[in-house]
Amino acid sequence: MQEEKSFQFTYRLIHHWNALEEADQSLVKDAFAAMENAYAPYSKFKVGAAALLENQEVICGSNQENIAYPSGLCAERVALNYAGAAFPGIAVRVLCIVAKGDLMPMDQLLSPCGGCRQVMLESENRQKSPIRIIMVNQDGSTMMLEKVQDLLPFGFGSFQ
Repeated sequence: MQEEKSFQFTYRLIHHWNALEEADQSLVKDAFAAMENAYAPYSKFKVGAAALLENQEVICGSNQENIAYPSGLCAERVALNYAGAAFPGIAVRVLCIVAKGDLMPMDQLLSPCGGCRQVMLESENRQKSPIRIIMVNQDGSTMMLEKVQDLLPFGFGSFQ
């Protein structure tokens, strides 16, 4: 017996992040500030992330490369793992990701790597509530998703 299923998701594309609500704009600014702390001497691709927790704390992370690739960490994982270590049991409500560098042309949408998507999905599954995602491109355009599972519908632990 075969069963056909489909997967659909909705995202919002906003002309520029300065059109977001004030709280989201603040989170974008935090992510940009974190991006400036990135250590990216090899890729020259800087990424910043800012996570807004349920208790209103903001946890930031930036990518940290290492010459012994793949020992570095992406900004999203730095932020989410720090949030889990410093505030166990406190849910992440929003994760904002920004980047700059030649690896991402101006006309392409920013999107997390597969490893980060899985870590983000596990965070969402563990807390049993969605994490809203804000991704800001180099030109300021912004894509928003209401939950991580839209980025990784068949991630480990999520098959339905």
